[in-house]
Amino acid sequence: MAERAALEELVKLQGERVRGLKQQKASAELIEEEVAKLLKLKAQLGPDESKQKFVLKTPKGTRDYSPRQMAVREKVFDVIIRCFKRHGAEVIDTPVFELKETLMGKYGEDSKLIYDLKDQGGELLSLRYDLTVPFARYLAMNKLTNIKRYHIAKVYRRDNPAMTRGRYREFYQCDFDIAGNFDPMIPDAECLKIMCEILSSLQIGDFLVKVNDRRILDGMFAICGVSDSKFRTICSSVDKLDKVSWEEVKNEMAVLLQTPAQAGEEPLGVGSVAAGGRYDGLVGMFDPKGRKVPCVGLSIGVERIFSIVEQRLEALEEKVRTTETQVLVASAQKKLLEERLKLVSELWDAGIKAELLYKKNPKLLNQLQYCEEAGIPLVAIIGEQELKDGVIKLRSVTSREEVREVAEDLKSGQNRDFNFYYGTTPFSYKAQEA
Repeated sequence: MAERAALEELVKLQGERVRGLKQQKASAELIEEEVAKLLKLKAQLGPDESKQKFVLKTPKGTRDYSPRQMAVREKVFDVIIRCFKRHGAEVIDTPVFELKETLMGKYGEDSKLIYDLKDQGGELLSLRYDLTVPFARYLAMNKLTNIKRYHIAKVYRRDNPAMTRGRYREFYQCDFDIAGNFDPMIPDAECLKIMCEILSSLQIGDFLVKVNDRRILDGMFAICGVSDSKFRTICSSVDKLDKVSWEEVKNEMAVLLQTPAQAGEEPLGVGSVAAGGRYDGLVGMFDPKGRKVPCVGLSIGVERIFSIVEQRLEALEEKVRTTETQVLVASAQKKLLEERLKLVSELWDAGIKAELLYKKNPKLLNQLQYCEEAGIPLVAIIGEQELKDGVIKLRSVTSREEVREVAEDLKSGQNRDFNFYYGTTPFSYKAQEA
């Protein structure tokens, strides 16, 4: 390190000498001689490995999400979670990685897509491939025979990603499952109802639900003479065939989204956005005595839904609010920072979502423009006259209608509807007409 630092200093000094000679208009021979010395020193120095340039990017099959994209994702998750809770589901979580032996042998040929981790203190670990196998392990380990649960978390697959179609190596799954011995088809029917409720609430287009019986596929394989040892391999191969033609014999339930282009829109594609079925034998694979716990569940293809929603919003040029701020605290004159800070603090304490600009003396026009850009519906304006009268001027950003209101009424929300924005989809907003 010391030797390199000394060389860097010599290069710096020689560079300064060359520049000085050029400014003094020294002879070409002398300049050429000194440049040669500089190049020789640079060659000795070599590249600085600690400063090597590298490409800033996310790993293949992953992505970052902007505030706009996260606002859409949060609203999708909110619709899904509210539906799961409405049907009485409890929530659980499991580790992002499992013992490798827990996952092996559960996915047929797709086991090759599991991410294996390096030996960690004597344990061979793998990133979870889905949420179903960890749930079955959870049931067996805790000796549970009856639970209705949902689980929303990231899973990992070493697959060839197609990110424009919502296929990633790291992605979310939204699972709802009912475990336990119940009368036939009642839990299955509720799973179908949940699928329909969620997709209808998301307003992403018409969809078709196909309800099927896996025993049809089993019978076809039996007639064809498929042995038990080849069953999983062939199922995996069938899974790669055209979903529209094979879905009716593969799963017990699947949802195909049909999104015909509306006026001014591009077609957004057709594909499976949810699926589910029974896996009565999976829990028994983890139980020492092989005791089975019947299970039925569904999984929402939330990444594909995100892609569809984003494309639809872009096609419609919809605005998306990235914050939930209800009111901006503004001032009409200078030297009112303390008053603004006091009011915004009181609004926060009252549970109202509020902001203020981080300037001592912001211009009123800039404050109003910020509200319009961020989609904030109301602005509470403090001025010298308002302070004397003990009131606040409350303005609707869209209609510009103003009322003078006592601060306590503003904090309590009396006679005030803060929900000033709605849109053509659950993810967008537009200004409400006065």
